[in-house]
Amino acid sequence: MWYRFSRLVLLILLKLFFRFEVKGRENIPKEGGFILAANHVSYLDPVAVGSACPRPVHFMARDNLFLKPVLNSWLKAVEVIPLKRNAADLTAIKTGLQLVRKGEALALFPEGTRRTGKDKYLNPEPGVGFLAAKGNVPVIPAFVSGTDIAMPRQARSLRLTKISVRFGKEIHIERGKPYQEISDLIMANIKQLSNV
Repeated sequence: MWYRFSRLVLLILLKLFFRFEVKGRENIPKEGGFILAANHVSYLDPVAVGSACPRPVHFMARDNLFLKPVLNSWLKAVEVIPLKRNAADLTAIKTGLQLVRKGEALALFPEGTRRTGKDKYLNPEPGVGFLAAKGNVPVIPAFVSGTDIAMPRQARSLRLTKISVRFGKEIHIERGKPYQEISDLIMANIKQLSNV
């Protein structure tokens, strides 16, 4: 309930203030588990991706965000998975795998962190390749634009500019591929969406 309410409120705000646009919604599977993989340039990316996706999505967020009482309550209410930074968090990985295997959606940012303005993209981490391979579910690439202008790294306030999300066609992962190779393939599909 909290997720749907939050999504509705955020969607209204995005449309009102950021001329929010979504393309490729038809590429989101109607049922079954999947991984949603997007580029990462701003704290607004999860808000944009979650609002754009017609199905509820589980996100992973660094565990220190859960230290703030109000934010902690909301993150738990919308079922965000806490993730330890700079360590292999087996609990978060197992939780993510359980969710996609039971037919739910998991959103990941293959770059692992927000890029700075000078970098167009960061190299993807192998973790997304691992989850895609072990989860045995399709991956939907997504490209977010405008969030880096609306709320760049180190920004203290929002800038009103157009934000858009484009979903690509699902990627089916071949068994036995190295995890880094899978991550690179996913990232290549995300980059391709920026040129459409």
